[in-house]
Amino acid sequence: MEQYNPQAIENKWYQYWEENQLFSPDISDADRTYSIVIPPPNVTGSLHIGHALDNTLQDVLIRWKRMLGYKTLWLPGTDHAGIATQMVVERELRKKGIEREALGREAFVKEIWKWKEQSGNRITQQLRKLGASLDWTRERFTLDEQLSKAVVKTFVDWYEEGLIYRGSYIVNWCPQDKTALSDLEVDYHETQGSFTYIAYPLSDGSGEIVVATTRPETMLGDSAVAVNPKDERYQAFIGKTLRLPLVGREIPVIADEFVDPEFGTGAVKITPSHDPNDFHMGKRHQLPEINIFTAEAKLNDVFPPLEGLDRFAARDEVVKLLEKKGFLKKIEPHTHSVGHCQRCQTVIEPRISVQWFCKMKDMAEASLKAMQKGEIRFLPENQGKIFSEWMNNIQDWCLSRQLWWGHRIPAWYCKNCGKEIVAAQEPTACPECASTTLEEETDVLDTWFSSGLFPFSTMGWPEQTEDLKNFYPNSTLITGYDILFFWVARMVMMGIKNTGQVPFPEVYLHGLVRNEKGDKMSKTKGNAIDPLNIVEQYGADALRFTLTSLTSASRDMKLSEKVIEGNRNFINKIWNATRFVLFHHERLGPPKTTPDCELGIFDQWILGELENTVWSVDRNLAEYRFNEAAKAIYAFFWGSFCDWYLELIKPLLFGKLGETAQTAAYATLFRVLDESLRLLHPFMPFVTEELFSLLPGNRGSIMLADFPRFGTKKQTGTPRAEALIETITLVRNIRGENQIKPNAKLSLIVLTPSQPLIEDLTQFSAVVQALGGLKSIACKARHEKQDGQAHSVGKGFEVFLDLSEGLDRAAELSRLRKEQEKLEKKKAQIEGKLSKQSFLAKAPPEVVKKNQGELREITDKLVKIKEALAELERL
Repeated sequence: MEQYNPQAIENKWYQYWEENQLFSPDISDADRTYSIVIPPPNVTGSLHIGHALDNTLQDVLIRWKRMLGYKTLWLPGTDHAGIATQMVVERELRKKGIEREALGREAFVKEIWKWKEQSGNRITQQLRKLGASLDWTRERFTLDEQLSKAVVKTFVDWYEEGLIYRGSYIVNWCPQDKTALSDLEVDYHETQGSFTYIAYPLSDGSGEIVVATTRPETMLGDSAVAVNPKDERYQAFIGKTLRLPLVGREIPVIADEFVDPEFGTGAVKITPSHDPNDFHMGKRHQLPEINIFTAEAKLNDVFPPLEGLDRFAARDEVVKLLEKKGFLKKIEPHTHSVGHCQRCQTVIEPRISVQWFCKMKDMAEASLKAMQKGEIRFLPENQGKIFSEWMNNIQDWCLSRQLWWGHRIPAWYCKNCGKEIVAAQEPTACPECASTTLEEETDVLDTWFSSGLFPFSTMGWPEQTEDLKNFYPNSTLITGYDILFFWVARMVMMGIKNTGQVPFPEVYLHGLVRNEKGDKMSKTKGNAIDPLNIVEQYGADALRFTLTSLTSASRDMKLSEKVIEGNRNFINKIWNATRFVLFHHERLGPPKTTPDCELGIFDQWILGELENTVWSVDRNLAEYRFNEAAKAIYAFFWGSFCDWYLELIKPLLFGKLGETAQTAAYATLFRVLDESLRLLHPFMPFVTEELFSLLPGNRGSIMLADFPRFGTKKQTGTPRAEALIETITLVRNIRGENQIKPNAKLSLIVLTPSQPLIEDLTQFSAVVQALGGLKSIACKARHEKQDGQAHSVGKGFEVFLDLSEGLDRAAELSRLRKEQEKLEKKKAQIEGKLSKQSFLAKAPPEVVKKNQGELREITDKLVKIKEALAELERL
């Protein structure tokens, strides 16, 4: 058996699984089903570390449930990703000197489909590298015919119910992509700007009102100046008119309680066409809506002297003109939050536009009721509170996007009478006037509309298919907390609305993956970890186990290659333990079935530890405590099995304690390894499949083998084996604390009234001596500690270890005195720092706390060193 080489086994086994369709459930007998739909990655994407985490957790659950006998379906798919995909293909075409507009819509969409077939499935190949057991025979794409049918039906049905409507409304507009964006597609960044104070003179010349604004260029579209009706400074101005600087148009002074008297001067300019709050205030006061920008955010003809200027250049020019005309009072620096397009990071321009919207209030209320009735729960629970808060404050959803790639809105307009027609099939004539001159809507739907239908549209809805019957609602949803509103909330609302059921009863929201310093990973910062490079270097199993072991509900994890390397070493441990077992198989042949009554104390102990580990893994996975499940497996296999059991039974395997003990230990060894591989399989599918295939007697894939079973409660332990293990541990601790040379053999005295322990120390003296580095063991009922002996206490017994033969007294005295001197200096430094009031007053609380903790640790170490020195000086 060669050394572990992940590259040699991973491709081989994934090909085997896929060729044998082991990921596809047999639904002819689907009594117990378990299903998850993948959060569909963008078709433009490649696997990043967030995808790796997300899909690893889903695969752990799917493989676990599959081994428990469930008919499991993990359904793969990709999202057409409207803006992202259109941008990618436009960029590729520009390299060839071709512009989208020159091609025309139909030809451009064909180019995108061509790109999709050639390059758009890269991420699905990368998911295979990760070991994801997705049912590729059911792979979906959000623009597939079936999913498109579900989109059209939903849109038409909701339009007919009055939920979807077309209207003029202020939207987030991206001048770069030239499309409207939903609120969720806008990122807000703190930006250094300025407050520009502008004087607005009263029309009658009797005075002026000064307003402060961060966007002076938008004053060209002002319709009013507003003040708070309770603000006594401006009571006399309410109802009067002002002369708009530069433009000369008369605008009213209005009163509105929305105005904050403490903000700026307490008087605010109102530009309904270019600010969401102003838009709503304008509706309340029936103010005119004056648009000053083109779709590219350049000034239009509303102010001819600056027509065609970009909005930021226009800002500078407006300020210059205001200063020149005497309207500029002052400019102050001001930091404020500015919205940016999530996709291209262009500054958003609020703009009134005719768009398609969906009323969300009723759907949000239905979702909240479902959560209150316990039909859906969020893990961790605080995410449910965040979900509720968002639902309670939900706004109508802007559905339309000014793109060519996506689900085209199924609407037409009669050019004769202006009738708006929404239908599943293209109409031949206007139902109002019978005209055949119809114009199709050019906008497409927000990508998240089709993604919101994903849990059931992928199962064949609106048809009542077998998949829909067997696998909807899905069993759970695993995704990051960062798309709770983008995707999760919309799936819940749309699922309840279209099917009458929540799409999944449980939602587990994990955190983000950060680098080892806790910084957000970014290609531009150069601190991103590429999961494919990790797979190439360490193997997929090492990456998967690392991500699982670091996952805690909605908490961001810190990831470093050092941790991944450590888990690669864990896999080497599993590999070498299997080599150890197979070595003995070559010597002893197939293991024999051993009755429980013939099992030795170490066999009983390891089987109890195994059952407790299975119990812990099962319970933790059921509650999505992935890190706790991984920790339990790691501790058992490396600690209990490799570090203890394999060492304890070596003499037994060579027959030194008789044939019965050898047969029992050998059979237990095989059983524990076999069940450990099954236990590890959901986390490490590749290496466990390879090793399982090497164990004699195993047939078929481990992914179809039974998951280890366990009792209804944890085992209470095996006291006799645990007493021997504790004895060895106490001896090892004493040796370590006293720097005893590894090859030094020492004498041990055990003080105990326990006859079973005395018998076991006698029977297994060779084992205890070998693992404790001992030359003799004596059991006594009474003993007083002698000079040169180290003493420690166990559960129901005491140990006395003679150090005189293994200790270099002079060298150890020297080492301890040097360590004492070093710690005394460090202690004095920290005490000096903590005694200064200036340090305590200025230092952050966490720094003070850190120093106090360090001082306690040093003080404890010094006490132990003094005790050790006193002991050595008595020798």
